[in-house]
Amino acid sequence: MEPAIVLSISVASVVVAITGLAIYTSFGPPSKQLNDPFDDHED
Repeated sequence: MEPAIVLSISVASVVVAITGLAIYTSFGPPSKQLNDPFDDHED
């Protein structure tokens, strides 16, 4: 395989993995531990 193809697939898989982790953290079970800074400073 061409080195450029391997590099492209590697970079694309890292981007997909980071996106999946961000979505899981935002909407999955760990989201219950997140704090909303705007709710902390309500008047």
